[in-house]
Amino acid sequence: MIDSSLKDIAAALRAKRVSAVELATESLARIEAGNGRINAFVTTCRDSALQAAAEADARIAAGSAGPLTGIPLAHKDVFCTEGVLTTCGSKMLANFVSPYDAHVVTLLKQAGAVMVGKTNMDEFAMGSSNENSHSGPTRNPWNLDCVPGGSSGGSAAAIAARMVPIATGTDTGGSVRQPASFCGVTGIKPTYGTVSRYGMIAYASSLDQGGAFARTAEDCALLLSAMTGHDPRDSTSLERDADDYSRDLDKPLAGLRIGLPKEFFADGMDDDVRAAVDAALAEYRKLGATTVEVSLPNARLAIPAYYVIAPAEASSNLSRFDGVRYGHRAAEYTDLNDMYCKSRAQGFGAEVKRRILVGTYVLSHGYYDAYYIKAQKLRRLIANDFAAAFQQCDVIAGPTAPTTAYALGAKTDDPVQMYLGDIYTVAVNLAGLPGLSHPAGFGKSGLPVGLQLIGNYFGEARLLGVAHQFQQATDWHARAPQA
Repeated sequence: MIDSSLKDIAAALRAKRVSAVELATESLARIEAGNGRINAFVTTCRDSALQAAAEADARIAAGSAGPLTGIPLAHKDVFCTEGVLTTCGSKMLANFVSPYDAHVVTLLKQAGAVMVGKTNMDEFAMGSSNENSHSGPTRNPWNLDCVPGGSSGGSAAAIAARMVPIATGTDTGGSVRQPASFCGVTGIKPTYGTVSRYGMIAYASSLDQGGAFARTAEDCALLLSAMTGHDPRDSTSLERDADDYSRDLDKPLAGLRIGLPKEFFADGMDDDVRAAVDAALAEYRKLGATTVEVSLPNARLAIPAYYVIAPAEASSNLSRFDGVRYGHRAAEYTDLNDMYCKSRAQGFGAEVKRRILVGTYVLSHGYYDAYYIKAQKLRRLIANDFAAAFQQCDVIAGPTAPTTAYALGAKTDDPVQMYLGDIYTVAVNLAGLPGLSHPAGFGKSGLPVGLQLIGNYFGEARLLGVAHQFQQATDWHARAPQA
């Protein structure tokens, strides 16, 4: 049942064809069988999962079940979970057991979802390949020698490998959409502020946003609907009621205007990715949509702006990990300053250190105006470009990533090349817009290709509806890796 749609699973639960305990047991068995090769999970929660599943069965029997009641779920290991390890992929938090739940975790517990474990990730969400984890790299289920994307690669791989039907992720510069593309699943990052960041360990506070993974847009809509809503504990949480993101699923595409940024279709995209994207856009035209060329003239500046702003915020956010209150502390040190230095040197990995150094530099006296303020001005120009584009179209489409998944280790010695893999995704975070990636075909190596859809603010329901109509007409989302 795990690879069925959420609606089908919920119907089977209500009809007593399967129990929530049986579903949780199946999910845990799949994790046990495949995780040794894929390394999608860093923690499994057998006892608490079976207990939660039994409670879900009781809710179903009482007639008080919702669409997620009894559904196995995985959380990215960036979300705090009471009584369960929350490592954020780092040695710094390798032994940290959270004393409370993140708001997203609480909401999904209330919805009756059954958490079976926590998924692997790039350390502190810094990375695009899931190779920066203290727990070792996650492997792509379509080719175990390739990366799954990052930083939410564990969640994407878990969905692709049919270990769970739904999973949470976070997206700072593409960390839901890019792994969704690499692993052939659907992933959505909503408008900044719609998902509470309370209990979500921060990387870059003005960019981080919780998101959802599933096989289909319809399943993502059900998961995202349960994750959103105002949270007074998060100062960046928007004062909006929870939304029903399923409302546009059956809306036809006739009259839909899809904007194609000419900057997204210039040099830099692999030929097999271009072919799959072009074929997907042709399918959209068959469904009644029209395509128009738009321009995002400052999109080429998104990468340099992002890699000033995000490290600057990371430098500030990660200063709390000093070995004093919680997290890794060096075993031997001479004084307080030595303890700080050794604890951070030992606790953080190479990529995290690199970004802290960059962030500290751009915030330092004499460079703040030259780099950080200028990057913030570019951020506004990028947002203005999107606003102008949406005067001409309803949604924007293009490739999620310029390539399919690449080999493990292929870019670890060249961080800049890895950063350039986010060229189509980071502008969405800088502008705070919603973005979605759905399967759109396969490249010449048999690896998935994702199509990215970008919406205007609070346009998640429309994005999900557009993707759902595509998935009703195609079967890319239904294909599973042979392994």
